[in-house]
Amino acid sequence: MRSNGSITRTVAELVRERWGDHRPGLRFEDRTLTHHEVAAGAAARAALLADLLPGRGEPHIGVLLDNTPEYPLWLSAAALAGAAVAGINPTRRGAELARDILHTDCRIVVTERAHLPLLDGLELPGVRVLVTDTAAYGELLAPYRSAAPRIARTVTPESRMLLYFTSGSTGAPKAAICSQGRLAAAGQSLVDHFGVKSDDTHYICMPMFHGNAVIADWAPALVAGAGVALRRRFSAGHFLDDVREFGATYFTYVGRAVQYILATPPRSDDRDNQLRMGFGTEAGAVDAARFEERFGVRLVEGYGSSEGGAAVQRTPDTPAAAIGRGVPGGDLAVVDPDTRAECPAAEFAADGRLLNGDAAIGELVNRGHNPFEGYWRNAAADAERLRDGWYWTGDLFYRDADGFLYFAGRTDDRLRVDSENLAAAMIENILARYGGAAAVAVYAVPDPVAGDQVMAAIAPPPGAGGGPGSFDPLDFAEFLLSQADLGTKMTPRFVRVVERMPVTATNKVRRAELRKAGFRCPDPVWWRPAGEGAYRRLEGVDVERLVGEYRERGREELLGR
Repeated sequence: MRSNGSITRTVAELVRERWGDHRPGLRFEDRTLTHHEVAAGAAARAALLADLLPGRGEPHIGVLLDNTPEYPLWLSAAALAGAAVAGINPTRRGAELARDILHTDCRIVVTERAHLPLLDGLELPGVRVLVTDTAAYGELLAPYRSAAPRIARTVTPESRMLLYFTSGSTGAPKAAICSQGRLAAAGQSLVDHFGVKSDDTHYICMPMFHGNAVIADWAPALVAGAGVALRRRFSAGHFLDDVREFGATYFTYVGRAVQYILATPPRSDDRDNQLRMGFGTEAGAVDAARFEERFGVRLVEGYGSSEGGAAVQRTPDTPAAAIGRGVPGGDLAVVDPDTRAECPAAEFAADGRLLNGDAAIGELVNRGHNPFEGYWRNAAADAERLRDGWYWTGDLFYRDADGFLYFAGRTDDRLRVDSENLAAAMIENILARYGGAAAVAVYAVPDPVAGDQVMAAIAPPPGAGGGPGSFDPLDFAEFLLSQADLGTKMTPRFVRVVERMPVTATNKVRRAELRKAGFRCPDPVWWRPAGEGAYRRLEGVDVERLVGEYRERGREELLGR
């Protein structure tokens, strides 16, 4: 089959190839399925889907599941049937969750009993819900269990395979499109780059509604015929035990996960594992070195725009703090988004500090060919991403004199918390309900390790004053808990109480001013330290300790930007 002028395989073909392969293919808790059984399970679900949604072209399925075997089974089934899977994020709530399902035209939502309460009371006209851990679901599948994997005639490399949500700077999350050909090609690229073999076992502990787990972990395993081991939800405390039990050799991560694993108590046998490598983003050079020293496992940092428009691969000569150079054949550049001029190379002090951040930091763009396939029914977002013939990542980088790229954060009011993109405007809409605030602004402050943390500025109602007495941390925390649509990663880490919100002459909030001050500002700031559920006043000693964390990890330069 051909796509964009080159021979490309489909995910459906890769699924069918596992038919007759009786090696262990999928492990979860105390269950083991062979590759053949996985292919058979996919065939049964594909046949069921064909009967549930006959003659609907490329149907869309919403999958609202933890990392159970049903998730990869439905991914594989969708590939055979020529359907697309929309990964539904279980941290979304209420009307926003319903919007995700309806926007992606899901006629079926596959879920489990643990997530059924999230759907209670939602208006989902025309959507059928399948609950995988029920007797009714087993009875529904039973007539199809003898089905062999057949690829629908409509399947081509261009067939939609994934609709995965990624947030921009404003508005609701956008559903990025990934075709069967692009997903298969991404898997093949990682197999080639990392030498993935059929006797490897890929440990998937990152949530499968996120592109990291599907594109960087499941897809290369499928291409190579490697085994997959699932963890229902990420657990730092069970990470090493799982790796040993499953004989895992490869895993993917996001930066925060690595930090959580490192926070577990050291054991004398930490290095007793079969892992060859971990692949992911935003671990940070300091934590990557600590991980390798403790577990004997190399972490390979990479960068890939969620939508596929730009990628950076690490090479052996990449400096520890850098991501790598652009992919061969690409045309990546760091540019000033206002002038379109390429930013000058970074200048560093002897201790590695960035000296010319104001000039060197710009937005990463791809000025050459890119595989971006657009967003589902969002032409405005497509146009924003592709401007002047370039692909704009929305991510800030700087480069050194040798061309190595360093990640520096997000543009505008984007926030990236635990490797999830959030839109400040959506969080503001929720916080605006708080009776103790006349105005609210939400913005990113750098995380000491990677990505961002959420900070909010709150202006009390007129006459309340801007001092610490005008903010009731307990009342605010109780308000947050009562907001059904406040996702788990949207909760502010820092709250700045201002007498009045800084605005421009046209009454637009001066976000750049707020971001630059961060938590080191003249106004009172309340915060929730890591691992604590209550807000308390941020004192000078807290600021000194926090700045020390940034300095230790080489990210102090990002404060005040």
